[in-house]
Amino acid sequence: KPKRAARPPPPRSFVGRAPCRLRPSSRAAMGDALSSCTGGDKDQNQKFERDGENSLAGGPKMNRGCTDIMCIPLFAFAQLVFIGVTVMGMADGNPQKLYRPRDLSGAYCGVAENWNNGLDLTDQTKLTYTMNITSMVDPVMKQTICSTQASRVMLQLLSTQAEKDQYLCDCCISPCKKCDGALDFGGQLVDATSLASTVTARMAELTDPAKAKDLLTPGGANGMAFSSESFWREMTKYFNQVCLPQCVANSSSTRAYVYTPPADSEYYQWWTTLLNATGSGDDLQSLKDVVSSAFTFTALSEDVCPYDPSWCVPFPGIQLSEMTAGSDYCTFQIASDVMGALGDTAANAFESLGMEAFKGAATESFGSWVGDFQASLDSFIITAVLSFVIGVVFLVLLRFFIGICVWLAVVSTIFMFFVFGYFLFVRSHQCEGASLLDTGHQVSVAIVVAAKTSVADTLSGTDAPSEAMTGDGVDYRGRQMYTRYGKKCLVWETQDVMPWYRAENYTVLSPANTTKSFCRNPYQATDDNKAKTIWCITSDPDVAWEECLPIGVIQPECTQGYAITGQSMRDALWYSSFVVWALGGVWVIVIICFVNRIRLAIALNKVAASYLATNPSTVLIPVVQAFVAILWCLCWFYSASYLLSQVPDNYTPKGAYATYAEAYGTESPCSTFEYGDHCTAIPGACIDKWPSGGVWRDPDCDIQGNTTKCWRCSQPRYTMDWRFGVSFFVFLWNNAFNVALGQTLIAMAVGLWFFSANKSGMPVVLRAVRTVLRYHIGTVAFGSFIVALVEFIRYLMKYFEKQAQMRKNRCVVVLLKAVQCCLWCFEKCLKFLNKNAYIQTALMGTNFCTSARNAFALILRNVLRFGTVAVLGNAIRMIGFLCIMSSTGVVGYILMREMHPDISPFMPVLLFLMMAYVVSKLYMNVFGLAVDTCLQCFLAVEEMGLCSECVPGCLKNFASSVGRKSSETPRSSG
Repeated sequence: KPKRAARPPPPRSFVGRAPCRLRPSSRAAMGDALSSCTGGDKDQNQKFERDGENSLAGGPKMNRGCTDIMCIPLFAFAQLVFIGVTVMGMADGNPQKLYRPRDLSGAYCGVAENWNNGLDLTDQTKLTYTMNITSMVDPVMKQTICSTQASRVMLQLLSTQAEKDQYLCDCCISPCKKCDGALDFGGQLVDATSLASTVTARMAELTDPAKAKDLLTPGGANGMAFSSESFWREMTKYFNQVCLPQCVANSSSTRAYVYTPPADSEYYQWWTTLLNATGSGDDLQSLKDVVSSAFTFTALSEDVCPYDPSWCVPFPGIQLSEMTAGSDYCTFQIASDVMGALGDTAANAFESLGMEAFKGAATESFGSWVGDFQASLDSFIITAVLSFVIGVVFLVLLRFFIGICVWLAVVSTIFMFFVFGYFLFVRSHQCEGASLLDTGHQVSVAIVVAAKTSVADTLSGTDAPSEAMTGDGVDYRGRQMYTRYGKKCLVWETQDVMPWYRAENYTVLSPANTTKSFCRNPYQATDDNKAKTIWCITSDPDVAWEECLPIGVIQPECTQGYAITGQSMRDALWYSSFVVWALGGVWVIVIICFVNRIRLAIALNKVAASYLATNPSTVLIPVVQAFVAILWCLCWFYSASYLLSQVPDNYTPKGAYATYAEAYGTESPCSTFEYGDHCTAIPGACIDKWPSGGVWRDPDCDIQGNTTKCWRCSQPRYTMDWRFGVSFFVFLWNNAFNVALGQTLIAMAVGLWFFSANKSGMPVVLRAVRTVLRYHIGTVAFGSFIVALVEFIRYLMKYFEKQAQMRKNRCVVVLLKAVQCCLWCFEKCLKFLNKNAYIQTALMGTNFCTSARNAFALILRNVLRFGTVAVLGNAIRMIGFLCIMSSTGVVGYILMREMHPDISPFMPVLLFLMMAYVVSKLYMNVFGLAVDTCLQCFLAVEEMGLCSECVPGCLKNFASSVGRKSSETPRSSG
């Protein structure tokens, strides 16, 4: 058949074209723009062809016009709306509320006007800690009011039997429903002398700073109450978070605070009854003297600490300092005199535990890490430059080792199927107390021994004896010669480890039983020590003997129980292991059937690597994207801070509540999928919406009749309204626009390079930038709008889920989680389709809807190829991440050791790895998009039946085989 004359390629120059021209069409120009959502030209939904509208014989179409131009003013309008809501937010917002420290009532340090007529804390800028007197004094208070001596006085003061019974029940002196037994407060105080001496000594350690070392050491009057490890682990319980001018509170004047239990405490009534008693007895007066004197604290003055005096008592033995220089947060360390009493080792250990309780250890270390980074900034800059060099080197080497990488990834997936199935198999019969590794070793030995014995018997043609055994195995006559952990057994008659185990002493070892080094369980009926199963003497000098398993027993029964107690769960794991292995077998068959497609994927990856090697400037596109994204995020965060910080005055209830449960709510005791009346949870008055504030206990309680209300709400730092919703949508749209623009630019550059005869000297990046910015900004805006809309709906569902959680509606929470999962899957599919649509736009110059439809049709026609390239592409990108990150980390560590040997390398190397991740993501994302574009270009060559000389060398063999096929015969290229 005579060959058709090659059609001359169209002009490739963009010079002299009109700034923006719509695609010629039979319909009006503006009508074509408005029809972008309805599909555009009817003949676009076809295969690539050698001639006509769908031809790429000369490369990406040059005769193109502006697409989706109506989306450009909509995009601009969205930016104006964003500016409008930002201006509205700046009128009322206060970003300080997002980061300023807050005290335990939710008031902001350094802020004059706090919610609900809160304190003026303009001068109190540091968040520091004072002693929580209620928690610290509670044990002493109970010991005092419930002592034997106090009970005699209280029973005389109380006038009614009901009051006496209530007091005896509250102190658990008499058996009642609320008590499990008598309370132990550290010893009974049976007379006035013992009460005065004990209580005075214990309280002196809390009220007198000079005795702080006795408080925090076991030898003090409080014993282990405030010196045990549990105390230091729960230090947050014993501190109040308050705002003060400095971490170290210096007050020229002080004020006294006499302790009283909280008004809602069950002991408040008895304590106040004692203090207000007017009797004249010696016991009463002595008890009142102790209570009034021993329980008096020295608090900071009101000008330094404007809170209730109970919140202004410094913690004895603790020194406070700024977490980092200039920080508004304070941290603590043990005072020097206490350090000397405890000893440096114990003091440092307790201090670490206390810091862990405050989650301050990480923050404290963070300050030193920042200092290390600043000191090693020169090595960071050098490593950053080297990281880009490593990325280029990786892409160059990838051209030569891509085949090895791909097949290594394929083999790795097969290995993962085997390992995961083996894990499930071993886990299904893991015994209680046995490690997973030991169980796996035992199973492996059993399988290998059984296979080895079976092969040997088959080759020799001998019949294998029975491996049956009952009970402790005294009747076992099998041929097992290895222990359950694979140790070789010694011959009974010649071993000298336990020479008394001979055939002459034990019948089971007689030659008649064909024993050599076989496992047995030899014992006499009169022996006191008998093994529970068969065993043998091992050849391991460190293990004299070890139990055995009969040949063929892979998973023996666990006499001590299983690590997974449920039989149904063990069965599920056991069956799942075979399912995973079966899937692995299917995967092997799929790989064998997909060899040609894998070879094509390898070739496409080589082409993409060649493109980046000859056009390294393409990497500047994601670099500029990252720079723009950072600037945009900073601007948006600044704007959003004003919108988020506008918490309405009536957002949180201002009243007080009688119980913590009433304010905070209750939690459901049931698991996620367990429902019933017993699973009901009640939302709290303070925590009934999201974002939610907190709950705190006010020392100034509201007493209404017989109800004492001490629990109050604190406002959240931020809330979200419609203005933030608008701002957030624009944020998502701009981010998606930035990503889409980069994808279109790279696709255009790769398309130009793919069909170019001169692949080393063509400025494809500049041409791509000029073309996309001139013609396809509207398409980029349209596609990114759809992505942003789906993302916004998913985040909106997350918002509704949070609201349902606050309302304790577990059913709606599960439903919304399922909706979010579906939206996430849809979003991933949409982004994949959009990426291929942008490639179509770059190649064909069509609008978004037409490009998306054509991309979808192309994917359907070649679904297996797209799937193969996608799977292997992800594997190669993962290899790229690991190679670039690990190489950068090693190089950075070596530089750190050479340039700054005195600095801890932890934080610098961590930052090196983070920076390397960003660099590798830039390179591999560009690489991945180049692969996808090359795939579409190759499919165009295939569908057009061309054998073009412009096809990159790695694909020439594939293209040549296609070119030899007749274009008249429809070809299924799946």
